[in-house]
Amino acid sequence: MSTWQQLRDLKLSEYRNAAGGWGKVSHRADAARLRVDREMTIPVRSTQKGETATKAASDLDRLSRNYQYIHGECGLIRTTLESLAAELEGPQRKLKQALEDAEAFKFTVNEDGSVTYPPPISKDGTPAPALSGAHAPGKSADPIVPLAPGVGGGTARAGAPIPYLPGKGEGGGNPNKAMAEDIAERIASAVRDAGEIDARYASVLRKLKAPTGLDVTDDMLIDAAKDLQAVQRTVGDYLDEKKIPHGKSPAENRKWWDSLTDEQRDEYATLYPAEIGALDGLPSEVRDTSNRIVLAETRAQFAQEYERLGPEPPQYVQVGDPPSAVVNPIWQQWQKAGGAGVRDMLNGMDDIQARLDASGVPGPNGKPGLPQAYVLGFDTKGLGHAIIANGNPDTADNTAVYVPGTGAQLAKAGGDIKRMTDTWQEAHAQAPDKTTSTITWIGYDAPQNIVTDSPSPSYAYDSAPKLNNFLDGLQTARSGSEACTPSSHTTVIAHSYGTTVVGAATKEHHIAANDIVVAGSPGMLVGDASDLGVGSNHVWSEAASDDPVPYIGRPFLGGQKWGVQYYDGVPYSAGYIQTIPSDEAFGAHRMHVNTSGHSGYWDEGSVSLENQGAVVVGKYGDIKEDK
Repeated sequence: MSTWQQLRDLKLSEYRNAAGGWGKVSHRADAARLRVDREMTIPVRSTQKGETATKAASDLDRLSRNYQYIHGECGLIRTTLESLAAELEGPQRKLKQALEDAEAFKFTVNEDGSVTYPPPISKDGTPAPALSGAHAPGKSADPIVPLAPGVGGGTARAGAPIPYLPGKGEGGGNPNKAMAEDIAERIASAVRDAGEIDARYASVLRKLKAPTGLDVTDDMLIDAAKDLQAVQRTVGDYLDEKKIPHGKSPAENRKWWDSLTDEQRDEYATLYPAEIGALDGLPSEVRDTSNRIVLAETRAQFAQEYERLGPEPPQYVQVGDPPSAVVNPIWQQWQKAGGAGVRDMLNGMDDIQARLDASGVPGPNGKPGLPQAYVLGFDTKGLGHAIIANGNPDTADNTAVYVPGTGAQLAKAGGDIKRMTDTWQEAHAQAPDKTTSTITWIGYDAPQNIVTDSPSPSYAYDSAPKLNNFLDGLQTARSGSEACTPSSHTTVIAHSYGTTVVGAATKEHHIAANDIVVAGSPGMLVGDASDLGVGSNHVWSEAASDDPVPYIGRPFLGGQKWGVQYYDGVPYSAGYIQTIPSDEAFGAHRMHVNTSGHSGYWDEGSVSLENQGAVVVGKYGDIKEDK
């Protein structure tokens, strides 16, 4: 914006119209991605076989990634243009006010922004004379003396000093000069402000472009992440990140979301995808769309970093004669540079992407294809977190949320995700006429060392509010900002230390679940199943006979109550006893287990898994229990 005329004539509506166009492209691209994933890719994978079907599914995956990329980048362009128009309103308003003032005072604004002003008006309404000292005819006259500078008319320019004349004040004897100086400065200031805004936004908009081609590469995704940061820095005043709820309840989060226009929701979702994707209570489709952007860009960044570091070198090398093994200094450098952490995080992200790509893929032994996957949470803070759903919990008849135990982290997401895909297959087989969503919730900082960390209940108490928020958020997402009775049958399934987290969550406040299933529990910090808030008849326990964790954990994580301990119906202790869910005294349903060890509860075809599936779909009469 180099001249005041350009700023005056600028039609901000054209920027907003362009922003609206880019917004439509962004919105339609996201809708197209959903159609490709659900109406094309899943049917191809679930019904077709062979090389042609595989190639078609691969091409559709690429198309889906392209639409996702278009959605994000076009959304950034839309927000940038909207913000540009909003920022230019201020300078344009300042300019127009200055021009109106000039017209009111009968000043002339010149092409270069200077302001020409007339001499002051005398008492009789005529312009003041250019000279003073003249007398009436016939009288002697004093010498003619020019008026002091500023008393006549002139031209004012921004930045010009206003002279001071004794007895006249600043601006000399003509008050028009001071007013003209003020108007000229306001005009120049408006043009300067507009020029700074124009240059700042032009720099960002020039970066929002993509190379030609059909593939969205890692380089493009990394560039998109940089674009996101640049736009965030530029439009902060227009779309303030601080307006996004932080530390609020799911109901408050949803109330804020519902208060936004559709355009504002699209802008927040594409400009702050990590923040929106983390908000409990928002619709699952919104969280999924935002988190997929974060996942794709983060995965590309880690892949590039891992490529820079290279694969892990041998830990030991042979040196000397005779040769002996010593620690490889190159391996040590690789470790110091964070190679193992980058690799492990990348492996976890690959596992998530593999699940996204498996939507529609038939299961083993003729099992149906998995439903659409949803990324309900993702970040790489600390050891990383991930929340992955099989099917949409907002619309499912039955929902199961799995809380893993010690060692859970992003790097190990693959195993926990598989447990919930296996649970989905089992639940779907038992109730094919119902829709089911099973969710892997790696949403807390789990203990990592079974000896030093797992005996402490602090991890559970620290994580309980996060689990409760997520569960409350599932119900809010179904019902909107108004609380209501859950319309989906919800089961919390927990393993190992995850059962301790669930116990702590029930002590914090009423847990948003109908049933609780625990496997290999070391203790839930409560002494009786009735303490968990869902009724003892809806608490279910599995414990393999050779699983050592329940016995090891009892002294540290068990609950206490007055009662009698039994073993196969025979009492052996009474009084103030310490209990875990697999104890008869705890009062839970003790489901039959035909698996071994601490990690076999999800073995395919096992009674252990069948029992869990029956709880998830509410077929309690089909559950096999130990007497």
